[in-house]
Amino acid sequence: MIKTLLITLLLGFTAGIASAQNHENGGAGNAPAVYTIQHTANDSWKGFERVNIIIGTHKAYFVNPKKPLEGNPWIWRASFPDWHTDIDSILLTKGFRVAFVNVDDQYGSPYALQVWDAFYKYLTTKQSFATKVALEGVSRGGLYVYGWAKRNPDKISCIYNEAPVCNIKSWPGGKLSAPGDAGLWKQLQQVYHFTEQQALDYKDNPIDNLDGLAAFKVPVMHIIGINDQVVPNADNTNILAQRYTALGGPMMVYPVTAGPQELNGHHFPIEHPEQWADLIIGYNYPVKKALPYVDYFTTRNGLTNSLNVFNAGQKATVAFLGGSITYNPGWREKISRYLTERFPSTNFHFIQAGIPSLGSVPHAFRLQRDVLDSGKVDLMFVEAAVNDNVNGLDSLTEVRALEGIVRHAKKTNPLMDIVVMSFVDPDKIRDYNNGKTPLQIKNHELVAGHYGLPSINLAKEVTDKLNKHEFSWQYDFKDLHPAIYGQELYFASIKSLLNACFDDQQNKASKLSALPKPLNNLNLNNGRYYNIQNAKNLNGWAINPDWAPDNNLATREGFVHKPMLIATKSGSSLTLPFTGTAIGMAIVSGPDAGIISYSIDGGPKKKMDLYTQFSSWIYLPWYVTFSTDLKKGSHTLNLKIDTDKNANSKGNACQVVYFLTN
Repeated sequence: MIKTLLITLLLGFTAGIASAQNHENGGAGNAPAVYTIQHTANDSWKGFERVNIIIGTHKAYFVNPKKPLEGNPWIWRASFPDWHTDIDSILLTKGFRVAFVNVDDQYGSPYALQVWDAFYKYLTTKQSFATKVALEGVSRGGLYVYGWAKRNPDKISCIYNEAPVCNIKSWPGGKLSAPGDAGLWKQLQQVYHFTEQQALDYKDNPIDNLDGLAAFKVPVMHIIGINDQVVPNADNTNILAQRYTALGGPMMVYPVTAGPQELNGHHFPIEHPEQWADLIIGYNYPVKKALPYVDYFTTRNGLTNSLNVFNAGQKATVAFLGGSITYNPGWREKISRYLTERFPSTNFHFIQAGIPSLGSVPHAFRLQRDVLDSGKVDLMFVEAAVNDNVNGLDSLTEVRALEGIVRHAKKTNPLMDIVVMSFVDPDKIRDYNNGKTPLQIKNHELVAGHYGLPSINLAKEVTDKLNKHEFSWQYDFKDLHPAIYGQELYFASIKSLLNACFDDQQNKASKLSALPKPLNNLNLNNGRYYNIQNAKNLNGWAINPDWAPDNNLATREGFVHKPMLIATKSGSSLTLPFTGTAIGMAIVSGPDAGIISYSIDGGPKKKMDLYTQFSSWIYLPWYVTFSTDLKKGSHTLNLKIDTDKNANSKGNACQVVYFLTN
C-alpha cells in the first residue's frame, strides 16, 4: 500500500482531486486564449527568494538566485518540483533561475501547454528571462516537456529528464509491458477528450514527431533506472532515443545501477548532480540572443475580425493560398494545429490552396474556384514572393495581381483577415546582402500597407539570421523549399505574428472598414477561370476530356486528368470572345511546348514562347497573360501556333487548361 501511494504521488494526483481541478480550469476544451497573472506573497525555496504568481487558476513560481548570471538563464521544472532538487539548487547557486507552473492534472494536454505558453511569455517579456530555456522533466513530467518542446524547438536550450514517461500507452495506459493506472488512464482520456481507442491511436506521444527538435539539435539527457517497471525503458526512453538519434538529435542516456532502486525501479538516486548541472550550464551559458521575430512582422490593423470568430467557438474557415512552400508539409500544418489548440471550441475548416510553381497572377485568377467557392473565409494566408521571382513576373503585373487578390477576397467577405507573407530564396538573400530590398518584397509590403494587412518578411529574417550565424543554409535550411529546420522557423515566426495580434486584440469589436481607393485601377479584383469550351473557330485544336502525359514526366496535382484544349501543329488557330480588362491562359508546359502568336481585337500580333526552364522534366502549370490593361467591355483573342519553336523544345504544343479573364 505504501508503494502504491508513493507511485501515485510521483505519477499523478488522485482522480478526485484532478477531476475537480479540471472542472475548475474549464477542461481542455475551453482553454482561455489569454491568462491573467496575479502576484501573491513571496517566500523562500531552498534558501532562495521565491516569487509566487497565479496564471489563470494555476499556481506558479520562479526562484531567484542571489546573483543572477548575465542574460538570465533558467531551468523550467515540469512536475514534482520538490523531488530530486539537488540540480536545481546547484543551478541557483550558479546564477540560474528556476521556474514551475502547476498543471499536473493535465498530462501534457493542449490545455496544459497553453498555460505553459502564457507562463513562458510572462517570464521572457515581463521578467526578462532568456528566450531559450532548459527543460527538466521527472516521470510524467516527460509528457509536458516533450509536448511543449516539440511545439517550440526554437526556444529550447536542452532537455534533462529523469525516468520520463514517453508513451501514454505505457503509462498510465498499461497497454504495453507495465501495469499502468486504470483510474489515471481514464482521467487522461477525459482531459484530452479521447475515447480509449483515440488515446491508443494518439500520434503525438513524446516518442513521436521528434524531427523538429532534432533539426534544432536540442541536446537531450535521460537518467533512467535500469529496471524501471513503472515506466519501462523498452516502451519509453529506448524508443525515443532510437528515433531521436536516427533523426540526428544529440542524446545521452545514463542508466543508474548504483544505490537503492525503489518504487519498482522507478525511484533511484542521482549520483554527482553537480555533473549534470555543469552540462546544463554549458548548454545555456553564455546566453546567446537570437534575433527576435517581432523585428520581421508588422501587425497593422491586426486580426480582430477572425479572432472574434475564433473566440465565438463555432465554425471558422482558414485558407492557405500559395505555391509549393504552402503546398508542402510543414508550417501550414503546424499553424493549423496551433489554431485548433489555441481555440479548442472552434470547428475549423482549413483550405489547402497551395499549388507548386504558382505565384500572384495564378492566385488572382484561381482565388474564386480554389478558395472563395468553399464559402465564407475568415482568415487567409497569401504567399507569392518566391514564385513571382522565379517565374520572372514584372512588377506592375505583380501589384495588379496582389491587389486584385485582396480586393476580390474582401468583396466576398469584408471582414476577412489576410496575412501577407514573403518567403526566402537565394536571390532575395543576395539582394539584401547587396543592400537592396527585393522587388517582390517591396510589392508585397506596398499592398499590405495600403490595405492595413499584417505582413511578415521571412526573407529578411532568414538573411539576417544567416548573417548572424544562428544557423546554416547548407546544413539547416538547405533550400527555398525549407528542410525541417526552415519549416519550424517559418512556423515559429508566423505563430509569433498571430500571437501578437491575438494577445493585443482581445475583446475588441470587429471592424468593417471601407476599401481604400485602389493602387491600380486595372488590378485583377475579379479574376476568374474562363472555360476552354468558350473557344470558337477551332482549327487544329481539340478538347481531350481526360488529359495525361504518355511519357513518364512529372505533373502537378490538379493539372492532370483534366479536360484540356490542345493543339500540336503549327498553324492551328482559334478565336476566343471574352469580356473584361484582362485575358490570359493557364497551360501545362512540357518538353514539347511551342511558341504562339496572338492578337486582341485585331491589334498587332505578338509572340510568346511557352517553353520554360522546367519544361524538360515536368508538365508545369504555367499562367500567362496577354494583356491586363484592356478597356472594360467585350473583346476577341486570336491565337495561333507559330512555326517557330524553342531550340530545346521537342514540338509545337499548346495545352490549355483554363483561359483567364478579369
